[in-house]
Amino acid sequence: METETIPTARLILLPLLVEHAEEMAEVLSDPDLHTFIGGAPSSPEALRSRYERLVAGSPDPTVFWCNWVIQLRDEGHLAGTVQATATATATADDHGSGHGNGYGDEYGHGHGRVAEIAWVVGTPWQRRGIASEAARGLVSWLETQPVQAVIAHIHPDHHASAAVATAAGLAPTSHRHEGETRWQRTTRRVSSP
Repeated sequence: METETIPTARLILLPLLVEHAEEMAEVLSDPDLHTFIGGAPSSPEALRSRYERLVAGSPDPTVFWCNWVIQLRDEGHLAGTVQATATATATADDHGSGHGNGYGDEYGHGHGRVAEIAWVVGTPWQRRGIASEAARGLVSWLETQPVQAVIAHIHPDHHASAAVATAAGLAPTSHRHEGETRWQRTTRRVSSP
């Protein structure tokens, strides 16, 4: 999977660059953004270091890190991020090889990838539908990739993220992971890696 620019009606999802760190440090500077995701705002230097690792890619060849910054078309500045971590699925045929993520039987037979998505929009740009539009654009792009399911993990009290997941076509499941609900969408295009 190769990260590429994703245009939407009001946004451009640009592949993450290390150079985005300074502007994104300001976009993500509100401590309230970290209520559900944990941590605290990062300095430009710390974010630059993190972006260097993300841009370098996953050291695991079965895992793909795809990261974008959200740019507002009309205003030209950055407003947040979206990301997808795509992992090869495991099936019963793997015979416990330790590869995959354990979602194989859950999403159907055969090999494919599961993409876990996440998003964050800076406080000044919230309540404008930006996260929903970005997530829909990301999911549409993932449907053109060898991905058989898209998932997100959302805290049960994070109603804004639940609304974004719903807008992107995901639905809550009964699965819980570290106190969060797994939301899921099976893509229309089921492909092998």
